[in-house]
Amino acid sequence: MTGPAASGQRIEWESLPEQVRAAVEGWLGSPVVSATTQPGGFSPGVASRLVAADGRRVFVKAVSASPNPDSPRFHRREIRIASAMPESAPVPNLLWSLDQGGDGWVVLVYEDIEGRHPALPWVPEELDRVLGALEQLSVSLTPSPVSEDVADSVVRWLQRYGQGWNRLLEDPLPGLDHWTQRHLMGLATLEGRASAAAKGDTLLHFDTRADNVLLTDDRVYFVDWPHARLGQSWVDVVFFAPSVAMQGGPKPEELLMRHAAGRAAEPHAVSAVIAAVAGFFTLQSLQPPSPGIPGIRRFQAAQGEIARNWLADREDRPGGLLFIRGGQQQGRRGAMS
Repeated sequence: MTGPAASGQRIEWESLPEQVRAAVEGWLGSPVVSATTQPGGFSPGVASRLVAADGRRVFVKAVSASPNPDSPRFHRREIRIASAMPESAPVPNLLWSLDQGGDGWVVLVYEDIEGRHPALPWVPEELDRVLGALEQLSVSLTPSPVSEDVADSVVRWLQRYGQGWNRLLEDPLPGLDHWTQRHLMGLATLEGRASAAAKGDTLLHFDTRADNVLLTDDRVYFVDWPHARLGQSWVDVVFFAPSVAMQGGPKPEELLMRHAAGRAAEPHAVSAVIAAVAGFFTLQSLQPPSPGIPGIRRFQAAQGEIARNWLADREDRPGGLLFIRGGQQQGRRGAMS
């Protein structure tokens, strides 16, 4: 079992407006003779490996406001972040971009990496490579080479999006499991501590999943950077862990302990961020379908369930009581259901 697929509604290169294709070919200086759509990822737009008549190869991603009005904003943010990346980072080089403004097309052209996504279910050797590369990535991006004005911070993201349990307290939605309903107040309290716990000066990918990783024979590349944020280096592995477990890898706590910064992190700080992750995925999974991204709610629901179980497991450990209600620590009552 590998869980729901990370996939959106891809648009073929040939379906792009003629003027957009002409602009890319004008920059290339050669017509495109081959375009291969890449299926992984949630972006509801073009994601194609192009070959030009002169033999040049590039990777192109492009979106407009249709069908998803948020997609151009993410691509615009990725342009700013990718443009500021140091050449030494294990990130494909952004070669050129086009922004038509408003609801128009936003296009990014990257160097084409002759790599592949990790196999799913996860293969231990490949997961070891990715974890090692994630550690090296955090070292090379501390302090962040990108200013907070460009990448923003995890703290601001948590203040805006990491309050899922508090929002569910204010506006309960159907579909919550019994364990969550019993502990909702404590979960809301715990996620409120995440902002202070996650504050740091490492540039994080903040959306690490198998479909955002490329493996070559000798390198690991991290792709798709629109969500990059500044925070503690271990935050990336906390966000990564639910998708790994969902896609046939080890349990989240095991993955965390295989990451140097994760092992060194203060346990209660980690628990606070896990709570925010669980609340985000749980709340998002209960929202209406996202235009152009039909599978994302199932993907979020699966990760939310894993993150909730992760919290429950940590609560059962010695010294791991997490949920505070009425000034007293409250342990787990029964298994999740």
